[in-house]
Amino acid sequence: MPDVSTCLWFAADAEAAARFYVSLVPGSRIEHVLRAPAAWPGGEAGDVILVSFTLGGQSFQALNGGAPASYGTAASISVLCADQAEVDRLWSALTADGGAEIMCGWLRDRWGVPWQIVPEILPRLLADPDPSVSARVFAAMTAMVKLEAAALERAAAG
Repeated sequence: MPDVSTCLWFAADAEAAARFYVSLVPGSRIEHVLRAPAAWPGGEAGDVILVSFTLGGQSFQALNGGAPASYGTAASISVLCADQAEVDRLWSALTADGGAEIMCGWLRDRWGVPWQIVPEILPRLLADPDPSVSARVFAAMTAMVKLEAAALERAAAG
């Protein structure tokens, strides 16, 4: 079976980003830090080239590419949170120091990486068999920036 990882591009601070990410999500860890054996276009011998890490059970790599990367929104790191406290904790940490809120539970961290921070109640409410419930929840979600579980529940209740 091939080993599959999502690789995130950073100009020069891949290790700092990876260490920050693993500090946020339980069950996460740095697996390996690869250093350049010689000078290269992006840096000097001994500089970090690639950090392999596990984030919530998923395999990632952080690459120092030497030039800034521009992330679109076609892909993001999505975190399903057990409760509002977890949503709030991650939202605050990821938007700090230059991160930015987007909408509907989306944000960009200080490196520009897009994230979705989602309370686990949202997919359940959107899948409600009553189409009027899911429509109200969807309308509430699309009006939010950071998702608020209690407001989604109120929308479901009508």
